[in-house]
Amino acid sequence: MVMPLLDTASTVDASRPFPLGISVPRTGSPATDDPQSACANVAVYAPGVDTLEIAYCAPGGTWQLKTLPNITNDVHHGIVDGFPVGSRYGFRSSPEDDALPVSVPTVAFDDDGQQPLLLDPYGRAVDQRDGFLTNVRMSGGFDWGGDRNPHVSWRNTIIYEAHVRGQSMLHPDIPEELRGTYAGMAHPAMIEHLTGLGITSVQLLPVHFHLDEPHLQNLGMTNYWGYNTAAFFAPHPAYATQAAQAAGPQAVQDEFKGMVKLLHAAGLEVILDVVYNHTAEGGRDGQTLSFRGLGEMQYYRNDGHGRYVDTTGCGNSLNFGHPRVVQLVLDSLRYWVDEFHIDGFRFDLAVTLCRNAANDFDPHHPFLVAVAADPVLSSVKLIAEPWDVGYGGWQTGRFPPGWVDWNDHYRDALRSFWLADRAAIEAGGQGGSVARLADSISGSASLFAESGRSRMASVNLVTAHDGFTLADLVSYDRKHNEANGEQNRDGHGDNRSYNHGFEGPTEDEEILALRAQTSRNLMATLMVSMGIPMITAGDEIGRTQQGNNNAYCQDNHITWLDWTSTPESHAMLRSTKRVIRLRKEFLAGQPHHYPTRDKQAYLHWFDEHGKPMSMDRWNDPQHRVVQLLLGSDDGQVDGLVVVNGSAHDIKITLPDVSNDDGTGKRLFELRLTTSELHDRRQGVRVAAGERDVVQSNTISIYRT
Repeated sequence: MVMPLLDTASTVDASRPFPLGISVPRTGSPATDDPQSACANVAVYAPGVDTLEIAYCAPGGTWQLKTLPNITNDVHHGIVDGFPVGSRYGFRSSPEDDALPVSVPTVAFDDDGQQPLLLDPYGRAVDQRDGFLTNVRMSGGFDWGGDRNPHVSWRNTIIYEAHVRGQSMLHPDIPEELRGTYAGMAHPAMIEHLTGLGITSVQLLPVHFHLDEPHLQNLGMTNYWGYNTAAFFAPHPAYATQAAQAAGPQAVQDEFKGMVKLLHAAGLEVILDVVYNHTAEGGRDGQTLSFRGLGEMQYYRNDGHGRYVDTTGCGNSLNFGHPRVVQLVLDSLRYWVDEFHIDGFRFDLAVTLCRNAANDFDPHHPFLVAVAADPVLSSVKLIAEPWDVGYGGWQTGRFPPGWVDWNDHYRDALRSFWLADRAAIEAGGQGGSVARLADSISGSASLFAESGRSRMASVNLVTAHDGFTLADLVSYDRKHNEANGEQNRDGHGDNRSYNHGFEGPTEDEEILALRAQTSRNLMATLMVSMGIPMITAGDEIGRTQQGNNNAYCQDNHITWLDWTSTPESHAMLRSTKRVIRLRKEFLAGQPHHYPTRDKQAYLHWFDEHGKPMSMDRWNDPQHRVVQLLLGSDDGQVDGLVVVNGSAHDIKITLPDVSNDDGTGKRLFELRLTTSELHDRRQGVRVAAGERDVVQSNTISIYRT
């Protein structure tokens, strides 16, 4: 290969293969080492090309083309002049032609309509002007003032999973121009709702720059959820206000940072849902945007014969068997923590990130080891969605210390007990015993023990963005995804839901009352359980998706939160606030190490007679009543949770326990019941060993 002739101003020896992306040169000259300098060091890992060119256009200028002259370990690098902050740029593989010009007046689409330039894997912003994608050179400056990360302990964490756009699109107290934006997410009206609810951590659905899949574009739809990332360092500009978008990528970035700053000021953490398992390039027949054009056999997992190995269901899987891919993701994560002050990450299809050369899940994968050893990343929240769609993809409980897992066992157990079992019983059949529910309430300790983690490694959830909302769980027996354009074939069929006698919306007051009670049961169970609770945005106000359990492509009223206040939404919000407050009060009365030290923390299980649970009782589906006394030797308060999953009101005998000093029996105060009798019975006191009545299909919470 003959390299093109270069002008001496190219300064071949001055460029470095690190850091990857666009950086300030380290030449020792004040003129070039200034962060605002029009001179830049450009470095791109591109093992699949022989020669790489950068096309760039300074603000107000014309497009220029320059070959990166140096190659070090497959990293193409060079110094580029006339390339100030705000410049648009991209890359292309150049033909082997000695006569190749060093500049071109324009950049246009190829004849087949494909993207003419390859995106920088480390690009800090993506611009979509003129019909094609380019990166933009960015400055990191922002006035953070006295911003401090809240650093909420795992024990005290309550996660709220939300979508930037859908959260505020219909909020009446947020100005219209701010709705559906980063600024809207941090508007005082939204912060008031979040802090009033009592959650501690906002987990945002993907905010990395993402694209819509071709089949959705053909249907006139968008990928609303955003699980189709094209740029791992760039915020999604469409979630910024129109004013910020018009002002350019720097304003978009500043609006995002402003959102984080305001949420932090309110004591709320910001966790990002990140999609490092695949990219928006899709399968081998998909559009080439970046990685495929730079080195697809290195960036993507393949079988050694040019065929992709897909464990994500999205056409490709990033190859975490390659050190450069691991480096890319580590650098991206560190960038979001350092530059955007992010408090943690939830990793979509995290098993794909931990597959070894044999394509097996490895809890000691180099990626996991590197994260654990990283002083920045090891100090933030790390949440695994512990599965993917490949062989051996379900790995709940197997991630290493330092991580917490979405607990699908917990989700299924709660849905089965309160919904599917109830449907079976009311149809004349039989439900399950209380054993699985009790295991879930206690934090699924045995599930996480093998990995060396405690019950605080369990992220407990009843719903998430993927699936039914809480209101739909109690209103639909079947999914209704017709609006997605796939003849209702998409989405899970096993929802363990129960419509309580009628499918969908109804004005039947009896059915509505039953649905509301079951919703309260699920939310109360979530809040009394050991582990880390996660609420899906809108569940606290009865949000419905009209039975759609796969609304990934619905950027409309199906997914946007409806903030209209109704008696039903007000009652659900009031109940949710109440159980969150009870959780916080109980934990405030426990030592800081609770409940991870099993010798000090206790969970004592009793039957309806106040006697310790026997093995027969645990396994008998006819006995769906259990009492849990929980607390700590060093605690200031104990809690008693009584679950009645039967179809009848039950007279129970409270556990016969004495005061800590042995003087007399304890007195239990009823703090909450999910029955319609709450307002009348709250505050009732019952002595240990005495009897009380718990209504059918309810939870009652006492304290002593």
